[in-house]
Amino acid sequence: MVIAVDFDGTIVEDCYPEIGEPKIFSFETLREIQKNNHQLILWTNRRGESLKEAVVFCKQNGVEFYAVNASYPEEKFENTASRKINCEVFISEKNIGGMPGWGEAWQEIKEMTGQGIQENNQFGKPSIIERIISIFK
Repeated sequence: MVIAVDFDGTIVEDCYPEIGEPKIFSFETLREIQKNNHQLILWTNRRGESLKEAVVFCKQNGVEFYAVNASYPEEKFENTASRKINCEVFISEKNIGGMPGWGEAWQEIKEMTGQGIQENNQFGKPSIIERIISIFK
C-alpha cells in the first residue's frame, strides 16, 4: 500500500518553520509500516531548505521515504502538473476529526490490508472488512 504522510503536526509537533518534537509513536509506527512492505511518501508544504531538514530529521529517526512531495521518486512537477498525490492512504492531523494517534492509524492500516482480521477476531471485535461485508448482506 502507498501511504502519504504529512510532516508538521503529524510526524512532529507543528512548530513550522522549525522542526517540532516527534509525536508519540510516530517514528516507531512509520518504521513498522515500512517493515510491513508499505511505501511511505512524505507529502508536506515544506520546500527548499526546510524540506531538506525534515527529510534529514526523518532519516536520523530511521525513516526514509519512497518519494518526497511526489507520487514516485522520478516525478517532476512543472507549472502544468497536478499536485494531487497518488496514494491509498493519507495520514494528516487535518483529517476530519483530527489525528487519532499513531497506534490507531496503524491498526486501521492493518485492517485495510487484511493484516488485522485475525488479531481483531481473537478479541471478538469484527474487522473493518467483516463490517463492510455485513453491510452488503
